[in-house]
Amino acid sequence: MKTQSKNLYEKMVDFKRFAIVLLAVGVFFYLGVIIPSGSKDPMDVNIMMLVSASFLAVSILFFSKSKLCKIKLLEMEDNHEHFSN
Repeated sequence: MKTQSKNLYEKMVDFKRFAIVLLAVGVFFYLGVIIPSGSKDPMDVNIMMLVSASFLAVSILFFSKSKLCKIKLLEMEDNHEHFSN
């Protein structure tokens, strides 16, 4: 039971780290789109917007997976406390 809780906690932390990294990269791509530059090709702008939106969507997915792991971990702790009393 303790190893399962530890693994779930590590997954939660990893998902959150991945989400933060993807969020940061997505923001950098978005900043590359909105900062004016004379040499931008419209195709490049569209690709950067698509990549930015993709990174942000995957970041949201990882944040939600982290939240689900946290909820499972809290449920496991509640069940453990309930059975130990």
